[in-house]
Amino acid sequence: MKILTALVRLGFVLILQLSVISTMANDLPHAVITDLAPNGRLRAAINFGNPVLAQRDPATGAPRGVTVELALELGRRLDVPVDFVPFDAAGKVVDALKTGAWDVAFLAIDPVRAAEIDFTAPYVVIEGTYLVRANSPLQSVDEVDREGVRIAAGQASAYELYLTRALRHAKLIRAPSSAAAIESFLRDQLDALAGVRQPLVEFAKAHPDLRVMSGRFMAIEQAMGTPKGRTVGAGYLREFVETMKSSGFVANALAQTGQIDATVAP
Repeated sequence: MKILTALVRLGFVLILQLSVISTMANDLPHAVITDLAPNGRLRAAINFGNPVLAQRDPATGAPRGVTVELALELGRRLDVPVDFVPFDAAGKVVDALKTGAWDVAFLAIDPVRAAEIDFTAPYVVIEGTYLVRANSPLQSVDEVDREGVRIAAGQASAYELYLTRALRHAKLIRAPSSAAAIESFLRDQLDALAGVRQPLVEFAKAHPDLRVMSGRFMAIEQAMGTPKGRTVGAGYLREFVETMKSSGFVANALAQTGQIDATVAP
């Protein structure tokens, strides 16, 4: 009898949860769903080039990370299935706008990108900094922008876009992706490698002849975005991100994949 009672209670809870999900979707303006999932499925661009935000499970290869969890939660609230559209660089996510490959994406806010994408406020802030050789005479990020210094960077990444505007003397050497930029830095004996602090620190741990500079040249504000023209959907995304931050959802999703050094945006 106790087992039967427990099963009945479990069934009631499941029915209640499904009812809440259905109600959330039904309460949304229809334009929210048609804006964010016009084909009846939410296509979420996931950039595996930024391991702070997205990774592949080492055992199964399945996507995981804060962006994956946010996409799944958004799909749950819209009551639509979620399709992950994988990329290995942020620039490729932006390029895929031309073919309409995704409905929502997780990218750093940048004025160049904002011409084509409606962004939310940031949900995570990470640091852009430099990796140099241990014996490099460059000691601080302020010293890097000088004549003769060559900096490797992933093409169309947030930090490459920023440095393109900010650098006055140093030369940027652009590579198709962050991984390719590392190869270029090592192979061509470049002076510095620009990137996100956390993966640079991990790389330096395995290469004692390299070091990551203290300080940062930029704060990288990671946000959700949807293609321009989806005004109602963009408004809903902005509310969604604020809820996910204030509820602790973003912090928990970061902690679950060990990204404790990433800062939840205010």
